Amino acid sequence: MDKQPKIAVLGGGSWATAIVKMLTENLETVGWYMRSATSIEHIKKNHHNPKYLRSAEFNPTQLDLSKDINKTVAKYDILIFAIPSAFLVGELEKLTKSLEGKTIFSAIKGIVPQTGLIVGEHFNKEYNFPIENIGVITGPCHAEEVAMERLSYLTIACQNEENAKIMSKSLKSWYIKTKISDDIIGTEYAAMLKNIYAVAAGIAHGLGYGDNFQSVLMSNAIREMKRFIKKVHKMKRNINNSAYLGDLLVTGYSVFSRNRQFGNMIGKGYTVKSAQMEMSMIAEGYYATKSAFKMKEENGAKTPIIDAVFNVLYDNKDPKKEFQKLTNKLD
Repeated sequence: MDKQPKIAVLGGGSWATAIVKMLTENLETVGWYMRSATSIEHIKKNHHNPKYLRSAEFNPTQLDLSKDINKTVAKYDILIFAIPSAFLVGELEKLTKSLEGKTIFSAIKGIVPQTGLIVGEHFNKEYNFPIENIGVITGPCHAEEVAMERLSYLTIACQNEENAKIMSKSLKSWYIKTKISDDIIGTEYAAMLKNIYAVAAGIAHGLGYGDNFQSVLMSNAIREMKRFIKKVHKMKRNINNSAYLGDLLVTGYSVFSRNRQFGNMIGKGYTVKSAQMEMSMIAEGYYATKSAFKMKEENGAKTPIIDAVFNVLYDNKDPKKEFQKLTNKLD
């Protein structure tokens, strides 16, 4: 690269780990903030994250690891947030350094529970951060397959085309293909909504529904997603592109999908609390469901799948009965 950008990843989970791996293919140094001092020391000594994607090997000399979020923010120009949405506000409360002049990319596929906003809107409204300096990194892409260096695709959405190109160039490699989009709002909402539909797919699987029903569920989900996104941000977009339909399909069907796994446990009879305790990772679809349901009530979108998932997760309705009702609303 002619001028190497100074990029840092904030987060210590699987997706953060995968993004750091992608960046190290192209950059001499990658900033990496994570809360756990133990994990930092483990990476320096053993060259992999002890908790996530252990197969992803790192050269510690490429990593500028820090447990101080302010040190990382002050030092780097482009900040990729890959912190689970449920913990984002708590991490941002530690900030004393200004975000002014920075470029932010969100790799968080969820809603900020405290504000009910997607991450880009949260930074824009809560921090008065300019929307043109905000971008989104979305799939279809599972962190586990990045770690195994299986061919994967990313969509980089940003209003600032130059920033999008920088990020695209920094992430692409022989096993990562990238595409640029200007639909920052739509792609981020799609990344949030697909987690809800993956929970629905998991519930259906746990209840014993087969592949025939799953195909109908996903077909209806992409149309429901199109109606929802059109209500919140109307612009010309092809909902069948990989950033929308592709990301929905991989999240709804993949064995790596934590949201599908969460839904599957609910369908098999776990309570929400017990399913959350059983999982080692956050299922973003749980938080997204509540926010999406509230939004659809405000904007009037027709969302039978979101409604069914909400009724099961938040109104303690019987999954079997709710999905029996749902089957009559799908076509």
